[in-house]
Amino acid sequence: MTDTTDDIAEEISFQSFDDDCRLLGNLLNDILHREVGTSFVDKLERIRVLAQSACNMRQAGIVNMGEILEKQLASELSKMTLQEAFTLARAFSHYLTMMGIAETHHRVRKGGNMAQISKSCDDVFNQLVQGGVAPDDLYNTVCKQEVEIVLTAHPTQINRRTLQYKHIRIAHLLDYNDRPDLSPEDREMLIEDLVREITSIWQTDELRRQKPTPVDEARAGLNIVEQSLWKAVPHYLRRVSNALKKHTGKPLPLTCTPIKFGTWMGGDRDGNPNVTAKVTKDVSLLSRWMAIDLYIREVDSLRFELSMNRCSDTLSRLAHEILEGAKDGNRGESWNQSMNRSQSLPTQLPARAHLPSFAANGESQHPRLDIPGPDHKDVGIFPNLATIRTGNPSIQVSQKSSESSNASSASIPSSPSFTSSQPLSQRKLLAESQTGKSGFQKLLEPQLPQLPGIAPYRVVLGNVKDKLERSRRRLELLLEDVACDYDPLDYYETTDQLLEPLLLCYESLQSYGSGVLADGRLADLIRRVATFGMVLMKLDLRQESGRHADTLDAITTYLDMGTYSEWDEEKKLDFLTRELKGKRPLVPVSIEVPADVKEVLETFQIAAELGSDSLGAYVISMASSASDVLAVELLQKDARLAATGELGRPCPGGTLRVVPLFETVKDLRGAGAVIRKLLSIDWYHEHVIKNHNGHQEVMVGYSDSGKDAGRFTAAWELYKAQEDVVAACNDYGIKVTLFHGRGGSIGRGGGPTYLAIQSQPPGSVMGTLRSTEQGEMVEAKFGLPQIAVRQLEIYTTAVLLATLRPPLPPRDKNWRNLMEEISEISCQCYRNVVYENPEFLSYFHEATPEAELGFLNIGSRPARRKNTRGIGNLRAIPWVFAWTQTRFVLPAWLGVGAGLKGACEKGHSEELKAMYKEWPFFQSTIDLIEMVLGKADITIAKYYDEALVSKERQELGHELRNELLTAEKFVLVISGHEKLQQNNRSLRRLVENRLPFLNPMNLLQVEILKRLRRDDDNLKLRDALLITVNGIAAGMRNTG
Repeated sequence: MTDTTDDIAEEISFQSFDDDCRLLGNLLNDILHREVGTSFVDKLERIRVLAQSACNMRQAGIVNMGEILEKQLASELSKMTLQEAFTLARAFSHYLTMMGIAETHHRVRKGGNMAQISKSCDDVFNQLVQGGVAPDDLYNTVCKQEVEIVLTAHPTQINRRTLQYKHIRIAHLLDYNDRPDLSPEDREMLIEDLVREITSIWQTDELRRQKPTPVDEARAGLNIVEQSLWKAVPHYLRRVSNALKKHTGKPLPLTCTPIKFGTWMGGDRDGNPNVTAKVTKDVSLLSRWMAIDLYIREVDSLRFELSMNRCSDTLSRLAHEILEGAKDGNRGESWNQSMNRSQSLPTQLPARAHLPSFAANGESQHPRLDIPGPDHKDVGIFPNLATIRTGNPSIQVSQKSSESSNASSASIPSSPSFTSSQPLSQRKLLAESQTGKSGFQKLLEPQLPQLPGIAPYRVVLGNVKDKLERSRRRLELLLEDVACDYDPLDYYETTDQLLEPLLLCYESLQSYGSGVLADGRLADLIRRVATFGMVLMKLDLRQESGRHADTLDAITTYLDMGTYSEWDEEKKLDFLTRELKGKRPLVPVSIEVPADVKEVLETFQIAAELGSDSLGAYVISMASSASDVLAVELLQKDARLAATGELGRPCPGGTLRVVPLFETVKDLRGAGAVIRKLLSIDWYHEHVIKNHNGHQEVMVGYSDSGKDAGRFTAAWELYKAQEDVVAACNDYGIKVTLFHGRGGSIGRGGGPTYLAIQSQPPGSVMGTLRSTEQGEMVEAKFGLPQIAVRQLEIYTTAVLLATLRPPLPPRDKNWRNLMEEISEISCQCYRNVVYENPEFLSYFHEATPEAELGFLNIGSRPARRKNTRGIGNLRAIPWVFAWTQTRFVLPAWLGVGAGLKGACEKGHSEELKAMYKEWPFFQSTIDLIEMVLGKADITIAKYYDEALVSKERQELGHELRNELLTAEKFVLVISGHEKLQQNNRSLRRLVENRLPFLNPMNLLQVEILKRLRRDDDNLKLRDALLITVNGIAAGMRNTG
């Protein structure tokens, strides 16, 4: 159960953190006086004081008095009316959220005040050079580094986006409040702004009233790019470049990007029937639209800035060609039109024109995300596209008529006119498009004879903007499912096409001694284009292996070849290899298949249509054999052949790389053998070399392996699987990239990024890495630009150290044998409880709010893969989420105590202590378990049991609490610490600060659960419960 502060918790400054907590708390308190009345605020304060006193007693070792105070607290809460309980839950939830905002702010604040930040590029590059790494080796390794952070829509982000925006606004106001030059009047106005924001938060419904769609989730991911990553990436790359120049003498090449971004939002269909082929296509187009929209804004800023006339001969020729082309009527534009648009100032000053190019918070404090989508076919965002022109005569628009069975396409007239039947908004838009530029705009823009000379940069960038706008318009038509014929020269399709004129401007400025201008906004834009490309984040597709087998079943049965899934592995491989070598399509056009099979085939058709320019990897979940990979390769090849035939030209981009995901312990143990088998097949080996540059990507899953065998065993099996996969690829001369499917919580593989990367097996991180960032961790790590810059640096330096200074392997074979022994005992203990004990499932449902979590509406996918009640088909997120709510966090430690105790009782204590000191992997595993044990609370977990669990199952809860105590005891023995979190005092203090609000939330949740389980149709009770879920998630700083 990792805390969002773990990576950089040591950087928080407590000097003014308490002041900000007090400020926000007092403002919320004042607002509550106004909103709910003084008498109820007094009751809230009494509850807080009781909780604080109980915590103080326990921390002082006066346990009996602590228990008395806790019973008094529980008694007070049980007497509350439903409305009082609801209001208390909301108030304490917001207090915890305010504390979280202050924590984040002070991590940023202290980082900005430190001369050399730990784990920064400057710090780590200096360490490596001082440690004997040659500057050229350092430079080349950084330039070749390939890290991809993949944002996923896993349902663990509990806050509504509306509230996330408001929280960001408060963080900005706290930042402004730190300025020493604020006048008393400014500070008063700032406090008024804070009051307005907190009041707005209090008056906003915290709960999602309907589930998000996959497109909603994708929009949230794109919003993270716009509000934060868009600003963070250039700043991060400047830091890398400056540190490289300082320590190697050479800056980072302008188009070199050590980190890129991917996404699963809109592509992850594993167990989610809501993600369809159409959703994937729409999300991909949406991402392209957003990228182009952001580029248009940046180009507008550049046109304002680059007003000079001196330029290189090459740029001058290009500018004249653009103007001559317009003069000759190319693309249907008049010469004056192009001249005016290319040379004139932007119609309004860009949002950040008055700010330095490195300004982090220059744009609107309220992130904007006006994105088109299939729901918006109305006036306002997109009028009826069949009745207006596009603004580009080279794009001919047609729309299928839905009024006739003979649906035919009709070209749009080039000169539309008003008709009485057109909606007012359409007539207004036509008026603007026809008279606006020819009338009003002429007053703003100088005509050719008045211009003393051309501004070449503005001409070139004006042309870039025109093409970007046409590209955006084309995507709008495609998003509306409106067919359009277009000239490929009129829009940007690839990153290189957009980079070409920008790099030409950059080289021209450098050659004429204007490097200071070249290295400002223009360099930032070039770096953004190199990082985000034309799609912002390439979209991965993910599907479960069984769905592909079902699809091949349908095909082979239709072709009278038998049932594919009934064949043995060798027969499957023979069939798949033979078909892959062939040149004819396998799937007949006339085939009729069930809906679920049709969806799989349509997904491959969309993948062929979009290609690797828009899509990333095709991930196969629950992969267990070589045939699982070849099945996808065959379906992909077949779809591309069919698409090529339909399009009459090759499919865009290359084939998607196919990535097996090994998740269960059994599959992890067989991962190396599967990769060896794959690479031994001649067709596949040649395919990887030819189409993927000799690179094989393999994904390892932390969530399901942890749920399958417990965290300790999962960690060890993942370590061994990575070693085996790397060895298999090395045997066949193939490079490997490991893709880590890590969740936010320790139970699902989460933890500090730096610690996780530094503890991987030697040789598994050779300059390349992919890793997921899920749910609430996306907002926590990348929600603010300053935090995002820090996280990107941590990824870069951790991968660099793991490449140039790989972590040590286990010192001798005995250590590995000891790990096997501990793992076996740990796994047996875990499975005996979770899967073998017939009472456990009922205990789990009684002791946790797992069943009620489904009302949260935090994700588009179902909580279970299949409609069964057992733990096996329950997804890992609700499994961890439920235990996190009760503060028992069982998935992260169950079995650990038994394993360590078994080893210590056999006399291995000293050996384990040596392993902890000398083996990074073992130290990381123990430290993460210690961290989660420090946030677990036996007293709270016991209260849930006593109040909610039936008498016959309470003994099971007692046994589990003893297991927790055993884990604590032996983790401290091995680490040598006197108390939990001794090596992370900052984190311990942060957790303790939250307890006076967090503990009452847990006690209140128990009370509401008792009432709700007697009256399960009471919607007000359900809302109150969900508010406590929100509050506890805010206090624990993560969910699942």
